[in-house]
This record gives sequence, C-alpha cells and structure tokens, in this order.
Amino acid sequence: MWLLLAIALQQFGAKPTAYQVLAAEYARGTDTRVLDAAVASGDTVLQRLAARAFGRMERVDFASHIALLLRSPAVSVRREALNAFGQMGAPFDFAMLLANERDAAVRAALYETIGRSPTVRPGAPAVPPAPAVVAALTSGLRDTDAVARAGAARGLESLVRRTTRSSRPSSETVAALREALREDGSAEIRQLLLLALTAAGDRDSATFAVALRDTSAQVRRLAVAASRLWVDDASPLVRYQALRVAGTCARAAIALRDESQHVVLTAIDVLGEKKCSATLLDSLMRGGANWRVQARALMALAKVDSGRARMGVSQIAASRVWQARAYAATAARALNDQPTRARLAHDSAPNVAAAALSTDEDALRALKSSHSGLVLAAATHFEGATTLRANIKPLVDALLRLSSKRVATNRDPRLAILQRLQEGADSASAMRLAPLTRDLDPNVAALAATVMTEKARIPTAAVTAGYAPAPFPSAATLNALRGATARLRIKNLGAIEVALLPDEAPVTVSTFVQLAERGAFNGLTWHRIVPVFVLQGGSPGADEYDALTTTFMRDEVGFARNARGSFGISTRGRDTGDGQIYINLVDNFRLDHDYTVFATMVRGFDVMDRVQEGDIIESVSIIRKR
Repeated sequence: MWLLLAIALQQFGAKPTAYQVLAAEYARGTDTRVLDAAVASGDTVLQRLAARAFGRMERVDFASHIALLLRSPAVSVRREALNAFGQMGAPFDFAMLLANERDAAVRAALYETIGRSPTVRPGAPAVPPAPAVVAALTSGLRDTDAVARAGAARGLESLVRRTTRSSRPSSETVAALREALREDGSAEIRQLLLLALTAAGDRDSATFAVALRDTSAQVRRLAVAASRLWVDDASPLVRYQALRVAGTCARAAIALRDESQHVVLTAIDVLGEKKCSATLLDSLMRGGANWRVQARALMALAKVDSGRARMGVSQIAASRVWQARAYAATAARALNDQPTRARLAHDSAPNVAAAALSTDEDALRALKSSHSGLVLAAATHFEGATTLRANIKPLVDALLRLSSKRVATNRDPRLAILQRLQEGADSASAMRLAPLTRDLDPNVAALAATVMTEKARIPTAAVTAGYAPAPFPSAATLNALRGATARLRIKNLGAIEVALLPDEAPVTVSTFVQLAERGAFNGLTWHRIVPVFVLQGGSPGADEYDALTTTFMRDEVGFARNARGSFGISTRGRDTGDGQIYINLVDNFRLDHDYTVFATMVRGFDVMDRVQEGDIIESVSIIRKR
C-alpha cells in the first residue's frame, strides 16, 4: 500500500497543502489523489486531515487508503484514523491495536470506535455484538487512565443503544456497568454508564441511589429519568425531569411557582396530562404571566374541560403574538372549533395559517405561499383526500414555481407535493414533471422520474448531476477565522459568547460567519425549545423547513462533542444543513458523529437556560482575533 501511496504522491507532483486537503474533503469526489498524497507525505498534520477527510466521506471502500495510518507513530494521526474507521463503518483488527496501544487518548478513540462499529449490515438479520467486542469495552472500563475509560464508556453506551432491541446485554455486562458507575467519579463517565444501563433496561435501585447523590446535576437528571423517582432538587434540570416522569397534580401545582420557565411550562403540561384542576388551568389561560403560560394552559385545558377551553380559545386566538395564535389554532383543531380555525387559516403569519389549515380552499391558498412550512402543510392536507385528483393542477403549478427558484434547501415541500402526485396524478400532469428529472436536488429528481414512470407509463430516469455546494472558502478566509469568537444578543435576556471551532469545522464556521456578518440571523427566533435537549433557531420561517442558505451544507463531524453549551447545525439527514443552528442544553452524547459542532459556549449559560420559544436573536457579531 505504501508503494501505491508513493505513486500517488509522485503523480500529484508535490506535497499538498493543508488547504488543498480541506478542499478535497469538501469536494467529496472520487478522485483521491490529493488525499492519498497527503497520506504518503509523512507530514502528520496532512495525514491527520486526510484521515478525517476520508472518514467524513463515509465510504467503507476508502478504508484501505488510511489503513496504514492506524500504526502511525503520531498520536494525532492514529486517533484520527480510528475515528475515520468509525465514521466509515469499516472493520479493523481492534484486538491487535489494543494490545499495542500505549497512549490513553488513542485508546479512548479505539474504544469509542469499537462501540460504533457496525453490528448489523443492511438487509442482514440482527445479530448480537461479538463477545470479543463486549469484552474489550468492559475491560476498558477498568483502564488506569480516565480519558481511556471515558472512551470505553462512550463505546459501550453506543453499542448498547444500537443493539439492545435485538440483543439485551448479558448479566455480566450489566454488572460491569453498575460496578464502574459506583467506582468512577467522572460525571461524564457516569452519564454514559447510566445511559447504557437505561438502554439495557436495568433498574437497579442501589445503582440509582449512588447516581441520585452525585454532585453533577446532569448525572442526577439521568438517574431520575431512569428510576422515575420524584426528587426535589436544587437544579432546574433535575426538577424538570422529576416533574416529567413523576409529576402529580399536587406537584405540578407547586411547580407553577418555580423560577425556571421550563419547569413552569412543563407543570402546565402535566396538569393537562393528569386531568387536574380545570379551574386552575382556566385561570392560567386567562391571566397567566405571559403568552406562553396562557397558550400552554389552553392546550392543557382542552384535555381536561373542552367546554371551558372553547370559551377561552378566542382570547388566545386574538393575541398579538403569532406563536400564541398558532397554539390557538392547534387547540381549535383538537376542540373541533371550525370557526376559529377558519378565521386563523387567513392569518398573516404563515405558521398560524399552517396550524389552522382545514379546507381545500385553505390548502389552495397556501400553495401560493413562499413559506416552505405552509406549502408543506397544504400538500399534507391532500394526502389520501377524495379531492386530490381534482386539485392536481394547482399542486403541479406550486411545485414548478418552487422549483424554478433553484433553491436546494426547499426540498421538504417539493417532495411532499411529489408524493401527492404519486398518489393521484394523471398522465398529462405527470408529463409536466419532465424538467424536474434534471433538478439540482437528486431526491427531487429521483421522485419526479418515478412519478413519470408510474403515471405516464414512460420509463424515466433522473439525470441530475446533483446540487452544487457553496464555493469552498479561500485560504485567507479560513485563516482569518482562527481564534474568532461570536456574541449572540438575545432580546431582553442578555448575551451568549462562543468560541468558534474552525479547525474542527472550517466550512461550517465560515458559513456561519458569513451569515452573521450580513445580518441574516438578526430578528430571527428560537422556534424549537426542547428542555434538557436543545434550543433550535435561525429559520426565516420560524420552523423546521425554511432555510437561511440556498444550498445544503456539508457535514463536518469529528471529535467536537455535543456537550452542554455547544453549537451545532440542524439537519434532516446527511449533508442537509441549511443554516439553522441548535444549542445543546445538556450533554447529548447520541448526537456525536452525526451532527456538526462548530462552536462552544464560554459565557452566557444562564442566558441559554432562560431562552424560550419565540425569543429573538437581536444580533450575532463576530470578533476576530488580531
């Protein structure tokens, strides 16, 4: 293999630069000469970048290109090569590597990669993890180095989570997890072990008792989630979780006075789920401290006393805050309140109209919108409808209008319309889709070709070359990002400051900086709030479907963790980032290696914890290091 790499270096003509390696990774092409030359160069920086690039391509057939790097004398190279094998899902001789590895950081990567290795192949029957894999990871929990033990815990958590449906861990494995949790004082390791035990279905009270006394609020939260025990804790993270799993009417009523808005809103939800006092919910709906309390109280009251909820829905439907009106539309749907839905279906806020949409007339009006979420709601309305065939033309018209904009990131509404056409289009309507078989989005092109084949009975294949990603940033642009930070000002709450990670995610950081410096985030909201999980924002449409970018962003996954306070890029599958961002409210280990992390918070954790639905990003400023 070294001979082949030497030939690649000779063919390339010179040792590539780091910039050229990054550009080759971004291209995601089949010509690997630049990356092969970097591997053969002997330069550890280039080798590490090349290994990461091959891993990010996620092609198992590329494993041979970096196999020799697993034995590199450089720690950074071995570590990156191991991570790349995990990203590719490529097999390797882990026993041999473990027997010879002396560096704790590399052992950690090795353990984690072992746990990520594929145990089930597509189309093959589910099989339990190999005993040697489990033995290696449980042995790693007794490693003398805490860094290596954390890697073993990560590997076990991943392995158990992915395989527990087909094969429960043995009693010996569960015992090893319990013992490690009792003996290891690391909060990160204890979280991972608790997650593994929870995935395994273990409910050992002695183990939970240890975790419930932990000094880390995140450990205690997971212990509460797994044990479903009620605790009164100093941390809002734990109080929220206790209310979620062991809330009662009395506990929820007390929690209405909690200092954390997450806890208060969850208490209202519990009051509805447990069918608690309608009088209390009615008073909150009519006189709550803010629109969030009032709107959530309406939703809860609809579950407890539909009569009272119907009398109060008009108040929330008249709110000046569109998010509150969207809740009213959702409540009206649950209450079968057609007059309120009919009124809100004409609302000027697209998300309100989408939530209220109920008739064909509403859907046809929505199909003329440029709001992806509203068009998606219109297309969904016609699913299985008896009137679908009568409305095929406006559906096709909307699809062609959206497609003419040549925006890759409006995939969701276009695919939804194509699915309706697959259900009910006639031959003539299907023939109008011919231009879409050359669409820049291969998903759209493929489904358009399928609809033409099925409905027009003309065998058709997609001929798209795929969408072109944004141009790769210049070397000067990337160099200027080193040491840069960002400050997000949240209206009425304060500022969040983050350190950007251009070494981990250079193109993502560059894209974020470009968007920030042109003011693209200014005035947008945090539209998705999931307590003890994430905040998500940065959508022009305040939803999951409207994008800031016109082309999808490449994933840049690696060792950057989805730790509490880290910033990531929201996606709907591989390489589908559209500029929307999320902040991890807790350590979200299961997101690692799947979502790009591009920044870590250095100040403003208190601000992050107070952000609620509809809060506004006033500005994002970039501070470059001189």
